[in-house]
Amino acid sequence: MLFSLIPDIEYSKSPISYPFSESDYVIAKNFFRGFEIDENIFDYAVYFDKYVIQDGERLDTIAYQFYNDVTYDWVIAITNKLVNPGYDLPLGDNALRTYIEEKYGDDAYSGIHHYETEEVKDINGAVLQPLGLVVDEKYHTSLHEFNNGAGVVSLPGSQISTAITNYDHEVKENEKHREIYLLKPDLLHVFVSNFKKSNKYTDSTDYVSTTLKKTNSTI
Repeated sequence: MLFSLIPDIEYSKSPISYPFSESDYVIAKNFFRGFEIDENIFDYAVYFDKYVIQDGERLDTIAYQFYNDVTYDWVIAITNKLVNPGYDLPLGDNALRTYIEEKYGDDAYSGIHHYETEEVKDINGAVLQPLGLVVDEKYHTSLHEFNNGAGVVSLPGSQISTAITNYDHEVKENEKHREIYLLKPDLLHVFVSNFKKSNKYTDSTDYVSTTLKKTNSTI
Protein backbone atom coordinates (compact mmCIF):
# COMPACT_ATOMS: atom_id res chain seq x y z
CA MET A 1 0.00 0.00 0.00
CA LEU A 2 2.80 2.44 0.85
CA PHE A 3 4.23 2.49 -2.69
CA SER A 4 0.86 3.48 -4.11
CA LEU A 5 0.80 6.57 -1.87
CA ILE A 6 4.29 7.84 -2.72
CA PRO A 7 4.36 10.26 -5.68
CA ASP A 8 6.44 9.66 -8.79
CA ILE A 9 9.29 11.68 -10.26
CA GLU A 10 10.65 11.62 -13.82
CA TYR A 11 14.44 11.57 -13.97
CA SER A 12 16.29 12.46 -17.14
CA LYS A 13 18.14 9.45 -18.48
CA SER A 14 20.54 10.90 -21.03
CA PRO A 15 22.09 9.85 -23.26
CA ILE A 16 20.83 6.39 -24.02
CA SER A 17 21.02 6.61 -27.79
CA TYR A 18 22.34 8.80 -30.56
CA PRO A 19 21.98 11.75 -30.88
CA PHE A 20 23.27 12.55 -27.39
CA SER A 21 21.16 15.70 -27.11
CA GLU A 22 18.02 13.66 -26.75
CA SER A 23 16.73 12.85 -23.30
CA ASP A 24 14.53 10.00 -22.20
CA TYR A 25 12.83 9.97 -18.83
CA VAL A 26 12.50 7.20 -16.29
CA ILE A 27 9.69 7.29 -13.75
CA ALA A 28 10.62 6.33 -10.20
CA LYS A 29 9.12 6.65 -6.73
CA ASN A 30 10.21 9.85 -4.98
CA PHE A 31 11.45 8.39 -1.69
CA PHE A 32 13.33 11.64 -1.01
CA ARG A 33 10.01 13.30 -0.27
CA GLY A 34 9.97 12.70 3.48
CA PHE A 35 7.13 12.60 5.95
CA GLU A 36 8.20 13.90 9.34
CA ILE A 37 6.65 12.85 12.63
CA ASP A 38 6.78 15.43 15.40
CA GLU A 39 8.84 13.89 18.22
CA ASN A 40 6.55 15.46 20.83
CA ILE A 41 3.52 13.62 19.51
CA PHE A 42 4.48 10.52 21.50
CA ASP A 43 3.87 12.49 24.69
CA TYR A 44 0.16 12.36 23.93
CA ALA A 45 -1.13 8.97 25.05
CA VAL A 46 -4.46 9.79 23.39
CA TYR A 47 -2.82 9.16 19.98
CA PHE A 48 -0.59 6.16 20.61
CA ASP A 49 -0.27 3.00 22.64
CA LYS A 50 3.12 1.60 23.66
CA TYR A 51 3.71 -1.93 22.48
CA VAL A 52 6.48 -4.43 23.25
CA ILE A 53 7.41 -6.58 20.26
CA GLN A 54 7.61 -10.29 21.02
CA ASP A 55 10.01 -12.75 19.39
CA GLY A 56 8.81 -13.77 15.94
CA GLU A 57 6.50 -10.80 15.43
CA ARG A 58 6.77 -8.69 12.28
CA LEU A 59 5.27 -5.34 11.38
CA ASP A 60 2.68 -6.97 9.14
CA THR A 61 1.54 -9.35 11.88
CA ILE A 62 1.29 -6.47 14.35
CA ALA A 63 -0.63 -4.42 11.79
CA TYR A 64 -3.11 -7.27 11.36
CA GLN A 65 -3.47 -7.64 15.11
CA PHE A 66 -4.23 -3.94 15.68
CA TYR A 67 -5.66 -2.74 12.36
CA ASN A 68 -6.99 -6.01 10.94
CA ASP A 69 -4.98 -5.33 7.79
CA VAL A 70 -1.40 -6.41 7.11
CA THR A 71 -0.93 -3.63 4.52
CA TYR A 72 -0.80 -0.98 7.25
CA ASP A 73 2.61 -2.20 8.37
CA TRP A 74 4.07 0.94 6.74
CA VAL A 75 2.14 3.14 9.19
CA ILE A 76 3.95 1.45 12.08
CA ALA A 77 7.28 1.85 10.27
CA ILE A 78 6.78 5.56 9.56
CA THR A 79 5.41 6.53 12.97
CA ASN A 80 8.39 4.81 14.60
CA LYS A 81 10.93 6.04 12.03
CA LEU A 82 12.01 2.53 11.17
CA VAL A 83 14.24 3.08 8.15
CA ASN A 84 14.98 -0.61 7.66
CA PRO A 85 12.57 -2.84 9.61
CA GLY A 86 14.83 -5.81 8.89
CA TYR A 87 17.48 -4.26 11.13
CA ASP A 88 15.41 -1.96 13.33
CA LEU A 89 13.28 -4.74 14.85
CA PRO A 90 14.54 -6.98 17.66
CA LEU A 91 16.21 -10.24 16.72
CA GLY A 92 15.01 -13.53 18.16
CA ASP A 93 17.31 -15.43 20.54
CA ASN A 94 18.86 -17.71 17.91
CA ALA A 95 19.31 -14.94 15.35
CA LEU A 96 20.82 -12.67 18.00
CA ARG A 97 23.34 -15.30 19.09
CA THR A 98 24.34 -15.90 15.49
CA TYR A 99 24.75 -12.16 14.91
CA ILE A 100 26.91 -11.74 18.05
CA GLU A 101 29.10 -14.74 17.25
CA GLU A 102 29.69 -13.53 13.70
CA LYS A 103 30.45 -9.98 14.87
CA TYR A 104 32.80 -10.78 17.76
CA GLY A 105 34.08 -14.27 17.01
CA ASP A 106 35.86 -15.88 19.97
CA ASP A 107 35.20 -12.77 22.09
CA ALA A 108 31.43 -13.00 21.69
CA TYR A 109 30.68 -14.14 25.24
CA SER A 110 33.79 -13.39 27.26
CA GLY A 111 35.14 -10.26 25.57
CA ILE A 112 34.63 -6.98 27.45
CA HIS A 113 32.73 -4.34 25.48
CA HIS A 114 32.87 -1.60 28.13
CA TYR A 115 32.35 -0.94 31.85
CA GLU A 116 29.35 0.65 33.58
CA THR A 117 29.19 2.31 36.98
CA GLU A 118 27.27 1.02 39.97
CA GLU A 119 25.34 3.51 42.07
CA VAL A 120 27.25 4.98 45.01
CA LYS A 121 25.42 6.85 47.80
CA ASP A 122 26.51 8.68 50.92
CA ILE A 123 25.27 7.84 54.43
CA ASN A 124 22.23 10.10 53.88
CA GLY A 125 21.19 8.42 50.67
CA ALA A 126 22.41 11.14 48.31
CA VAL A 127 23.76 9.77 45.03
CA LEU A 128 27.49 10.29 44.63
CA GLN A 129 27.81 8.22 41.47
CA PRO A 130 24.83 7.37 39.26
CA LEU A 131 24.13 3.93 37.88
CA GLY A 132 24.97 3.07 34.29
CA LEU A 133 27.65 5.57 33.27
CA VAL A 134 30.01 4.13 30.66
CA VAL A 135 33.62 4.13 31.90
CA ASP A 136 36.89 2.67 30.66
CA GLU A 137 39.14 -0.07 31.95
CA LYS A 138 41.38 2.44 33.75
CA TYR A 139 38.42 3.57 35.87
CA HIS A 140 37.57 -0.05 36.62
CA THR A 141 41.10 -0.82 37.86
CA SER A 142 41.71 2.41 39.83
CA LEU A 143 40.84 3.68 43.31
CA HIS A 144 38.26 6.44 43.65
CA GLU A 145 37.64 8.78 46.57
CA PHE A 146 34.19 9.77 47.75
CA ASN A 147 32.99 11.86 50.67
CA ASN A 148 30.24 9.68 52.04
CA GLY A 149 29.08 12.22 54.62
CA ALA A 150 31.18 10.73 57.39
CA GLY A 151 34.52 11.28 55.71
CA VAL A 152 36.48 10.47 52.60
CA VAL A 153 36.52 6.83 51.57
CA SER A 154 38.49 5.10 48.83
CA LEU A 155 36.63 2.54 46.74
CA PRO A 156 38.17 0.28 44.10
CA GLY A 157 36.78 0.70 40.61
CA SER A 158 36.11 -3.01 40.44
CA GLN A 159 33.65 -2.57 43.33
CA ILE A 160 31.79 0.40 41.87
CA SER A 161 31.77 -0.56 38.19
CA THR A 162 30.84 -3.70 36.26
CA ALA A 163 32.32 -5.25 33.14
CA ILE A 164 29.79 -5.54 30.31
CA THR A 165 30.55 -8.35 27.87
CA ASN A 166 29.97 -8.08 24.14
CA TYR A 167 27.05 -10.48 24.53
CA ASP A 168 25.42 -8.47 27.32
CA HIS A 169 25.87 -5.23 25.37
CA GLU A 170 24.24 -6.59 22.23
CA VAL A 171 21.35 -8.13 24.20
CA LYS A 172 20.72 -4.73 25.81
CA GLU A 173 20.85 -2.95 22.45
CA ASN A 174 18.49 -5.51 20.95
CA GLU A 175 15.97 -4.97 23.75
CA LYS A 176 15.82 -1.25 22.92
CA HIS A 177 14.10 -2.17 19.65
CA ARG A 178 11.23 -3.96 21.36
CA GLU A 179 9.23 -0.92 22.46
CA ILE A 180 7.34 0.86 19.69
CA TYR A 181 4.35 3.18 19.43
CA LEU A 182 1.14 2.09 17.74
CA LEU A 183 -1.25 4.68 16.37
CA LYS A 184 -4.67 4.05 17.85
CA PRO A 185 -6.98 2.35 15.33
CA ASP A 186 -9.61 5.09 15.35
CA LEU A 187 -6.98 7.58 14.15
CA LEU A 188 -5.58 5.37 11.40
CA HIS A 189 -7.64 6.74 8.53
CA VAL A 190 -6.92 10.33 9.57
CA PHE A 191 -3.20 9.59 9.46
CA VAL A 192 -3.42 7.89 6.06
CA SER A 193 -5.43 10.82 4.69
CA ASN A 194 -2.86 13.33 5.93
CA PHE A 195 -0.06 11.21 4.49
CA LYS A 196 -1.76 11.23 1.09
CA LYS A 197 -2.19 15.01 1.17
CA SER A 198 1.43 15.63 2.19
CA ASN A 199 2.66 13.51 -0.72
CA LYS A 200 0.81 15.41 -3.43
CA TYR A 201 2.76 17.87 -5.53
CA THR A 202 1.70 21.49 -5.86
CA ASP A 203 2.07 23.61 -8.97
CA SER A 204 5.70 24.39 -9.89
CA THR A 205 8.02 24.50 -12.91
CA ASP A 206 8.49 20.72 -12.59
CA TYR A 207 4.81 20.01 -12.00
CA VAL A 208 3.07 17.44 -14.18
CA SER A 209 0.28 16.32 -11.87
CA THR A 210 -0.38 15.93 -8.15
CA THR A 211 1.41 12.58 -8.28
CA LEU A 212 4.12 13.29 -10.88
CA LYS A 213 6.79 15.90 -11.49
CA LYS A 214 9.71 16.02 -13.91
CA THR A 215 13.31 16.93 -13.23
CA ASN A 216 16.24 17.37 -15.58
CA SER A 217 18.59 15.75 -13.07
CA THR A 218 20.17 12.68 -14.59
CA ILE A 219 20.59 9.18 -13.25
